[in-house]
Amino acid sequence: MKILILGAGPCGLGAAYHLHKLGHTNWQLFERNNHVGGLSASFVDVKGFTWDNGGHVLFSHYPYFDKAVDEALGDAYYQHQRESWVRILQRWVPYPFQNNVRYLPDSALEECVAGLRNLSGKPVDAANFREWMDKVFGSGIVKYFMEPYNNKVWGVPLDSMNKEWIAERVSVVDLARIERNIAEQRDDLSWGPNATFKFPRNGGTGAIYEGIADSFRDRIHLNHAMCAVDIDRKEVVFTNGRVEQYDFLVTTVPLDIFAGSCLESPEIVREAAGRLVYNSGLIAGLGFSGKRDDSKCWMYFPESNSPFYRVTNFHNYSPFNVPQGNVEKYFSLMCETTYSPHKPVNKETIVEETITGLVNSGLIDETERANVVSRYLIDIPYSYPVPSLGRDAALGIIQPFLKNRSIYSVGRFGGWLYEEGNMDHSFMQGVKAVDSILDRVS
Repeated sequence: MKILILGAGPCGLGAAYHLHKLGHTNWQLFERNNHVGGLSASFVDVKGFTWDNGGHVLFSHYPYFDKAVDEALGDAYYQHQRESWVRILQRWVPYPFQNNVRYLPDSALEECVAGLRNLSGKPVDAANFREWMDKVFGSGIVKYFMEPYNNKVWGVPLDSMNKEWIAERVSVVDLARIERNIAEQRDDLSWGPNATFKFPRNGGTGAIYEGIADSFRDRIHLNHAMCAVDIDRKEVVFTNGRVEQYDFLVTTVPLDIFAGSCLESPEIVREAAGRLVYNSGLIAGLGFSGKRDDSKCWMYFPESNSPFYRVTNFHNYSPFNVPQGNVEKYFSLMCETTYSPHKPVNKETIVEETITGLVNSGLIDETERANVVSRYLIDIPYSYPVPSLGRDAALGIIQPFLKNRSIYSVGRFGGWLYEEGNMDHSFMQGVKAVDSILDRVS
């Protein structure tokens, strides 16, 4: 039995790690890039600053993933208490926004509380994500935060998204709790699974996956991009001309691309794949000279005076994210902006627009413009799989077709489930795909 794995991101490496631990030897992993890590890879620019593919933080729901991370990092990591904030109306509001509206100006605070008191209808009856927001948060919170922020993050009409992805991704509201927070002037900060998180000492988030890959480097083939799959002959064709046969295939390739690359896939599958929606992202890494005294981890920006929706004080995660680990001399801000057909962004000017946005938002002042010593731009064509209204129906056509042909499409874009797209989720999808294969042949 020969197993091929396409993609050396968290999911593909999860499958490979599990096969390796189980002692299987008839498998190979192919990766189109010259490095492992996928969307969780990290890069060092020419000035010595380290950058991630976005604001990743390491937390987990799974002991098996924890074990793999521990093996990869040993004790070479930092443990952080999350400190995240929302920048709005020229002030900082602790995250989650809806639990800490007491920080708002009086008029905005009154609108938010009034909206909660006047809620009508049941969230379960909402037809889409936009309607769900109104029924859960009320007009005030939607106006000031939920709508503008989600427009910046998703880059698609919010009424084109389903509500089934919410789960632990969005903190819902408790009016009594919010009113108590206001009356007692109390911060409410502990929500969410990432209230504490780890970060590698060296090498950014990518160090986790470089470490995991070290045990089976001889089975990883870099610079191998898939161009076609013959599902009848069970062959994968790569752009360099290599052809590999398989008995089972684990693929983390974006599902729309993969379905279009299957030579014998019927029109109904291709049509379903064409209905899948995704957005893209630009990560502007800005390295500065100077010291930054700011304990925040990451910050959210719903307002239109900046292009980005999130900024990370990346030097706070590890001092070695700046040159020589010298946080007395350097700091780094990692800024994330979404683009899509509904939300175009000029890639030629986004870095300078980002710097202007940092000034507008009060993160830096005008004099610090001159202190930018490094500009690094990462373009992520596939950033988030959008939970669109037609997503589940499309997956209901594509996934059974592939699985019936011994193909497991998993991971953030292989499975196309945003709500199961964290690093730990993705890694374990690879593990579970292997278990499913072994169950089928046992």
